[in-house]
Parts: sequence; structure tokens; C-alpha cells
Amino acid sequence: MLKNKTILVLLLTVCLIIGMVGIGFSAEKQFIAIATGGTGGTYYPLGGALAQLLSNYVEGLIVTAQTGNASRANCNLISRGQIETAFSQANVTYWSYTGTGIYKNEPVITNLRGIASLYPETIHIIATKASGIKNIEDLKGKSVGVGAPNSGTAADAEIILKAHGLTFDDIKADFIDFNEVAQRLVDGQIDAGFTTAGYPTSSIIDIATKREMVLIPIREDKMKELVETIPYYGATTIPAGIYKGIDEPVPALATPALWICDARLEPTIVYKMTKALWEHRDVLEKVHSQGKNITLETALSGMGIPLHPGAELYYKEIGLIK
Repeated sequence: MLKNKTILVLLLTVCLIIGMVGIGFSAEKQFIAIATGGTGGTYYPLGGALAQLLSNYVEGLIVTAQTGNASRANCNLISRGQIETAFSQANVTYWSYTGTGIYKNEPVITNLRGIASLYPETIHIIATKASGIKNIEDLKGKSVGVGAPNSGTAADAEIILKAHGLTFDDIKADFIDFNEVAQRLVDGQIDAGFTTAGYPTSSIIDIATKREMVLIPIREDKMKELVETIPYYGATTIPAGIYKGIDEPVPALATPALWICDARLEPTIVYKMTKALWEHRDVLEKVHSQGKNITLETALSGMGIPLHPGAELYYKEIGLIK
């Protein structure tokens, strides 16, 4: 009987130790989220792939990607401590951090820090062929989807319209996301729409397969003016054939997409995430063609905010910065 009691005590002790170890391992898990954008853009698929990459290659870290309204909205989430990391356009991130540009009368978001510059985001200005819109001035009086509230797309639309002597008051502005822009263009409920994303963009592919569409170019003189006066804009071209019915290259503006985070995030975690990104970035190429543009050579392009110390340590370690 005594022997049985001893065995029972030993078994209970072992179970207790196993339970404590299990609790210890569980407590070591850290959960982090990446705020992306709407499902019809480029942030969403790449954000999901990045979250999986980090979860696979950073021990003890569980990362999830969340949909959202993108750039400015994502910066606001970081400012309120509601998200740890996010994707955001370089221009919007800079204006949010410095309180300049179109956010000069808005609260400054000082806890934004950079992890990496990812790929170029191109501003697509789409119109149905039936609308007869051929240039940006033709948008006057038309129904136009200008991006979700507080998105980088909405900021780009405001800036481009202003450069052409227009404001949101001169158009019938709809503050809707990529998927809604696509659906309303297909349904004939709006005449045109803005979408800032890495091409090819799924929502625009969807439009092109269902309606005859055109991409509105930015004139050379306006392109030069915008690139020279607005930080983190660059001239680019949307290639012919990338969307059905677009048979000629289309001059457009682009701005880098950044991966940013809260300054309060632990340097060790950010270092490990940065390292995992660059050691396994080939994973992202399998998800979207823009993955091939995520390179160390452009890892700091358009970085108008301070690097997080954890990311900075990694870039120093590999000799990218001194």
C-alpha cells in the first residue's frame, strides 16, 4: 500500500512538473500583428505571407496579418498602441511623423519607427471606357472612388487632384477601398477610381476582366512638378499588357511601401524579425510578383522616419549602414 502511495505521489509530481513546463513554454510565446490594407490590394497578400514567414522562422513568435484602411489609418493604430507593426506608404509615413504635407494640421505621430522599405507602390487612376475620361482634368464632376478614409490612396488622390487644379469638392468623391472601387466601376456606379498598390493588383485585374477600362496617365509636366515638390514620389510606368486592354505603357507616380512599427517594441524582437525577412524573403516572391522587388539594395529607400534600434542593429551587422 505504501509503495502504491509513493508511486502515486511520484506520478502527481511528474504531471505537475510537466504542467509547469508547458505553462512556461506557453508564456514565452509573443503575439504580434501586422496591419495591412484591403483584400483587393498588395498589402494584404504580402502581409499574410510575411506574417507566416515570421511565425515560421522567429522562435516563440506568432504573427498575424490584419486587414485595414492602410497607411494613415495604420499609423494611427501604431500611435494608439493598438497594433505593433504595419505597412504604410513612405510619403504618408513621413507626413504623419513630421506633421507636414497634407497632415500639417493633424497630430504628430512620434512613435513611428522603420523596419524596411519593401517595394514600389504605383498610383493607378482607373476609368471605364464608357465614361470618356482621358485625363485627370476630365474627372471634374464625375463620380470617383478616392480610397478608404485615412488611406494612402486618399492622400495621393487629394495631391494629384490639387496639382491639376481640382479638389474633392470638384468631383463626386466616394471614400471607398480597392474592392469597392472595383465593384462600383464594374457595376457602372462610379466613373473612375484611385488605387495605390504594387502592380498587378487583384482588384484592377478584376475590373479589366469585366469592363473595358482605361488607365489615366499623368502628364510629363505635372509628373515633374509632383516629383520635385512632394517627398518620396517618383516617376514610373505601368507596363503594357499587365492588365487586359492596356496595350501601351502608362506614366504614373510611385512611392515606396514601408514596414513600420511602434518605437516601444522590444529591440530583440525587431532584430529577429528584420533578420528573418531578409534571410527568407524568397518566400514573398511566391505570393506576389512585387516580392522580387523586396531587396536589401532598396531596404532603406524612402525611409523618412528613424529606424527602430533592432532593425538598425541588423543593418549595421550586415554592413548596410555604419
